[in-house]
Parts: sequence; C-alpha cells; structure tokens
Amino acid sequence: MKGICPNCEMTRELEVVAADDEIKVRGDSVLVRVEYLKCRSCGETFEDPTLPSDPHAKAYREYRKRHGMLQPEEIRSFREQNGLTQGEMGKILGWGAITLSRYENGALQAEAHEKAFRLAMEPHNLLRLLEEAPEGAVDEGKKARIVHGLRAMEEETCTLERIYADRFGRYEPDEFSGYRKLDLEKLLNAIIYFCKGKVLKTKLNKLLFYADFKHFKEYAVSITGVRYARLPFGPVPDRYEYYFAALIHEEKAIGVNEIIYPDGHSGEEFFAELEPNLSVFTDSELKILTTVKVFFQDFNAKGISDFSHEEAGYQNTATGQLISYEFADGLKV
Repeated sequence: MKGICPNCEMTRELEVVAADDEIKVRGDSVLVRVEYLKCRSCGETFEDPTLPSDPHAKAYREYRKRHGMLQPEEIRSFREQNGLTQGEMGKILGWGAITLSRYENGALQAEAHEKAFRLAMEPHNLLRLLEEAPEGAVDEGKKARIVHGLRAMEEETCTLERIYADRFGRYEPDEFSGYRKLDLEKLLNAIIYFCKGKVLKTKLNKLLFYADFKHFKEYAVSITGVRYARLPFGPVPDRYEYYFAALIHEEKAIGVNEIIYPDGHSGEEFFAELEPNLSVFTDSELKILTTVKVFFQDFNAKGISDFSHEEAGYQNTATGQLISYEFADGLKV
C-alpha cells in the first residue's frame, strides 16, 4: 500500500506491521498487540489513525476485564433494554448524556461512575433513581412503562439467590461490604474453592476475610460483598454459619467432618463435594483467591488466627462489631 511517510515527507510504499506494546492505564501495565505502518524506504514505523485497531481501546478493554468493570457494550445494552436514551439515562444518573456517550463508545469510566452504574443495574435501585429523577428527565408515559416492567421483574425473580439474600440480609454497598452488593454466587464458589483439599472452619473464615480485604486493597472493591465481624478467634464473615449450612444441606457442595483433638475439644473440617465455578470470577479476583490460598497453605488454624489478630482492622474494632474495609490499606498479606 502507498501513503505519506512522515519521516520521508513523501509518498512511499508502506506495510502494516504488528508489535506488542506496553500501555499504562491508571498505574497498570497492559500489554496489547498494536498495528503500525512501516515505510519500506526508511524503515520508520508510525501510528496511523485510519487503521481499524485502536491500541488504547484494547488496553482499556483489558483493564476493565482485570478489574471486573463493565464493558461499553454492557453499559449500552442495559440502557437499551430499559428503553432509555443516552440523555435520559444520563439525567437519571446525574451525569449528562455526553459522559454516558463517551463510556458507551470506549472511554474508560471513572471508578465512582462504575459503582453508580452497577447499582443502577439492580431493578430496585433503578426504580428509586427513576422516582428521584428531576422532573422531565424521562417522559411520564415511558417512565410509567419502565416502572411497571421493573416491578414485574422484581416480583418474578424469587430465585434461590433471592431467598438466600432474604435470609442472609440485604444491605447497600458501603465501607463494611467493600463497596459491593452481596454476591452470593461469588461467595459460595469462593467457599468451595477454599474447601478443595480440606480446610478447618476457623481457617476457612480467615481465608475468605483475606481474599476480600486483599482485593479491596488492590482494586478498591471486595470480591463477594460480604461483611466481616470481629470475634475472639479472628475476623469471620457475618452470619457465616448460614452460608456453610446452605452449601452443606441445600447445595450439597461441601461436606464436613468432625475433628476430635487430644484435649477433648472438637472442630469442623470442610471438604469440597463439587468443583467451584471459577468462571464467575474476574481475572483479578481469581488472582487474589489463588494468592491468598498459596500464602496461607502451610498455616494451621491457630497460626492464621494469630496472624489475623495483628491486622489493624481486628485491633481497632470492638468484639462483635463489623470491620471496615478501609483498614485494608495496612493488610499484612
């Protein structure tokens, strides 16, 4: 192909060449395959905006994947499924149509906007946003149809997950949940993952704590949205007995053995009956789950319990109270 070489400053024979290029995205190094034009006369390579492959778009897509963020097509699909224009959706969220348009066309969304949009994807949250939206943000006829559909959707979604959510408690994302809504699918599969190869209940509780808090430390959001409380033997998931009982008796996903120690005390040892569904996790979540499991593989229950007692979140929280994820910055793992 022929084109203007910026180095030769004249028409030359050009060829398309590909190379791996490292692009920095919010502190992350992302390696992407990039296409350049190369002048066959002088050997100079240069970018050409007419090429179909945008390296920054590739880097943003990989960054979103690593951090479990919504891709542009997911944002657009949700808006269109609810019959909203960019202008209407922008007004509901308080962003403006231009911001939403940029995200749908590939711009990397701000973390605060990512969290806000994910919250809006929950039917009850979108209902609330519609009710609180400025007058005229959405045509009243359209608004009534959307509200009717969302309410019908809520009534029809009486799934096992919803039953569990009612049992385990509902709460909005905040500093005690790692700014994520409780994700039972991820929680239950994380438990199964840590139960592969057998694990004592005390250690399992700490593994879950470290996985969620380490992910928050590195990516500003937890994996499961679980709240953790301070108990004498260390941090534990709030209402953890309910989660384990559901997996043992209802899901038949883990089994339990009773361990009798020489001093007469007993304990529970869990083992996986099923394989965890790892596809529910993002790359960053899988990385953290693996890192935590490997880091503590040689710790016994007392060892990991003692280790957790040194965490600032444990030391600065009263017994029985919830531990704020804001303490994750000083995590020892």
